[in-house]
Amino acid sequence: MTVDGPRSTAPDMVDVVALGESMVTFLPSVPGRLADVPSFDRGIGGAESNVACVLAAAGHVVRWVGRVGADGFGDHLTEAIGAYGVDVSAVRRDPDRPTGVYFRTAGDRATDAHEVAYYRAGSAASAMSVRNMDLDTIRSGRVLHLSGITPALSADCLALMRELTTRRPGRPLVSFDVNHRPGLWRDAEDGPEVLLELARGADLVFVGEDEAWGLGGPEAVRAALPEPELLVVKQGATGATAFHRTAGADGTQATHVTTVPALTVDVVAAVGAGDAFAAGFLSATLRGLPVRERLRHGHLMAAAALTAPGDLATPPARHHADRLAALDDAAWGRLRLGPGWTQAGERAEEEVRTP
Repeated sequence: MTVDGPRSTAPDMVDVVALGESMVTFLPSVPGRLADVPSFDRGIGGAESNVACVLAAAGHVVRWVGRVGADGFGDHLTEAIGAYGVDVSAVRRDPDRPTGVYFRTAGDRATDAHEVAYYRAGSAASAMSVRNMDLDTIRSGRVLHLSGITPALSADCLALMRELTTRRPGRPLVSFDVNHRPGLWRDAEDGPEVLLELARGADLVFVGEDEAWGLGGPEAVRAALPEPELLVVKQGATGATAFHRTAGADGTQATHVTTVPALTVDVVAAVGAGDAFAAGFLSATLRGLPVRERLRHGHLMAAAALTAPGDLATPPARHHADRLAALDDAAWGRLRLGPGWTQAGERAEEEVRTP
C-alpha cells in the first residue's frame, strides 16, 4: 500500500486528517478509587487527536477535525492540541452543547483495571453530521484517520462515518482503528456489527485481537475482513500481524503476511499505546517504508507511550527510531525499553541488551 500523490505544499493540503471527539481528561493526583481521590490533574484525551498529536510531534503535517463546546474546556482542547503542532483551524465550536469530559483512575484500559466516568452524552462532538461538517476539509489529507469511537456517539455520527468510509474515486487513503468500546454503545450488540461494516470500507484497518469480533487469531480476522488492502491485527505483548496485498504486472493480486514481535517494555502506564502504534505505522506509511518497518515503527511509538505516565509521550527522534527499526531480528528481540528511552539518542545501542 502506498499513499498516492506527492506531498502538497498547498496550505489546505496535509499529510493526515484525523476526525473524532477529543475530551478534557481528569487524572487522579493520587492512586485510589474515584470516590477517594481528592483532586485531579487536567489533560486531554481522544483516540484520533492522540494520533494527530503523535504524528505532528514526529514531523508530519496534521489536521484535527472535530467539534467542541464554546466553553473553557473547548478552549483548552484546541490550545493543547494545537501546541503539538496540529492544525486545529477546522475545529468547530458549538454554542449549545458542551465539550465532553471524563475522569479516570490509573490503570489499564485494555483490561478494565481502572475506573472511568464519562460525561460526554449530548456533547458537541456527538452532534457531528454530514450536514454540519466540511467534507472537503475532512478529505483534504493524503490519509484520513478515523476510529470506531465516533460512530458510537450518535446516529448522526454513524451516518457521517458511513459517508466517509464509502468507497469512491479520489478519496484519500482511509485509515480505521476499530477501537471497540462496548460501554459507548447504547445497544452493546450493535457495536461489533457496525464496526465490521465500517472496517470493510477502509483501506487500512487496525484491530486488536481481543476486540476482533470473537474470531480468534489473525488469519480468522483476515478471512472475515478481506476488503481492506492492509489489515493490521494487534496481538498485545505478542506482537502484530499485517496482511497486505500487492498487484502483479499481469493484474493479479498476491496477499502477504508479515508478523513483527512486540518489544520488551518496562511499562509505566498502559494507556495511549494503541493510538501511538497507529501513529507510528501511519508515519512509516507516509514515508513509503516496507510493511515490516511500518510494524516496527508502530511498536516503537507504542513503547514511547507505555513508558510515559500519560496518554501522550514524546516520540523518539526519527533517526533514532529508524536505527532501532533497522536492527536484525536477534537484536530487535533483545531490545528492552524503559522510561526516558526516547531521549537516549545516540546511546540507543546501550539499550540493546538481554533482559
